[in-house]
Amino acid sequence: MSLFARNRKLASFLLFILGTQATIAQTPPPAAPASDEPELVEFDTSKTRSIAVPALVAPAPADTAAGNSVALGRQIAEVISSDLRASGVFETQGPNGLRAITLPEVTTPQFDYWKSRPVEQLVQGFVRVGGDGNLTVGCYLYDVGFGNETTRLGFNVPPREWRRAAHKCADAIYSRLTGELPFFDSRIAYIAESGPKNKRIKRLAIMDSDGANHRFITNGQSTALTPRFSPNYKSILYLSYVDGNPRIYVYDIDAGRQRLITQSTSPTFAPRWSPDGQTILYSMAVSGNTDVYKIAASGSGTPVKLTSSPGIDVGGSFSPDGRQIVFESDRSGSQQVYVMNADGSNQRRISFGSGRYATPEWSPRADLIAFTRIAGDFRVGTMRPDGSGERLLTDSWQDEAPTWAPNGRVIQFFRTAKGSGKTSIWQVDLTGSKERQLPTPVDGSDPAWGPVLP
Repeated sequence: MSLFARNRKLASFLLFILGTQATIAQTPPPAAPASDEPELVEFDTSKTRSIAVPALVAPAPADTAAGNSVALGRQIAEVISSDLRASGVFETQGPNGLRAITLPEVTTPQFDYWKSRPVEQLVQGFVRVGGDGNLTVGCYLYDVGFGNETTRLGFNVPPREWRRAAHKCADAIYSRLTGELPFFDSRIAYIAESGPKNKRIKRLAIMDSDGANHRFITNGQSTALTPRFSPNYKSILYLSYVDGNPRIYVYDIDAGRQRLITQSTSPTFAPRWSPDGQTILYSMAVSGNTDVYKIAASGSGTPVKLTSSPGIDVGGSFSPDGRQIVFESDRSGSQQVYVMNADGSNQRRISFGSGRYATPEWSPRADLIAFTRIAGDFRVGTMRPDGSGERLLTDSWQDEAPTWAPNGRVIQFFRTAKGSGKTSIWQVDLTGSKERQLPTPVDGSDPAWGPVLP
């Protein structure tokens, strides 16, 4: 299968349901004849490329529950532009500073004008309000140099889902031009922190991948820690301390209810899902020894202890195929990264650099393990599953707890400011050269990036 055919298949895959009440259909304009299919332009993702994103056209302006369609056309373009810029691969122009386009231009761009800007790629589209009140959002990608269309997608969504349509459009463009899997239409769980240092309130919260649609899940009456989305996105696994006793809960996002998985009077740490969602991994300290355990995601049955070496074995993250687990242990005398089989066998150390290593997490692509290295400062880095190719990506005072974007090409972490102790959520690409902070209403820690939304 050619690269172009694979990317057409990917684009088709992106035309799926946007939430429980949203449907997606291809845009009304007819597709270009097969003989006119454009040649795919391959991008070097180490170099930024320029993309113009003018406001989407509203051919028949109308009010919706989310605002007037003219305003939505500009807001959708702003989200697309922001997403692509945040990837670190593209420099975007617009929609501010770009002239308004007409509806005929959506399918017949004025390429000479855009070449004069100059830009290499052009995103145009429309937003139309249907008789049922839903929005039809059309999204087109053009190669300005070749003067042809390379991608078109259409989405039919309730007005409240307009941001998801924008993220899906940005995902399709990013995947088309880089060959990488999408990641913009996803959500992030994290711990929202507020209050004085000696009486910190820690609540479970979720938001879109760009920080929008923020909402608190717990009320802060008990401390919440280390959240993780389930593989099917329906629930969040997290640790809660009630009256000083640790409990592992699974919170059902749609139902707004939580269920207890396990509780103990012993210190408990870092619950994590298995890739199939059937097993939960966690660590617990008993009689001065901390080990890694696993239990059925239903909470039934007896926990199985996977480690038994004297010392502190903590954390854990399954490999994407579920066959291996990466964890941290001080059994060698200092905190290091280890890998073992999912049944606890074949435990072996893979980190040998200076300092200590903590919070390892396997990439969804299986090619890398992210970690925190502690050698004076706390820095986020990556290594291969055999421990080779270690690379530090951040260089601040205290960066820790990495979590992967669903495509395995961006890492999220939290940063603690020296002096003030304020915490914030950040992202960095795999080159370490492009960082950005995500907006949160209060301090944030323990981020967890979920999979691409279904």
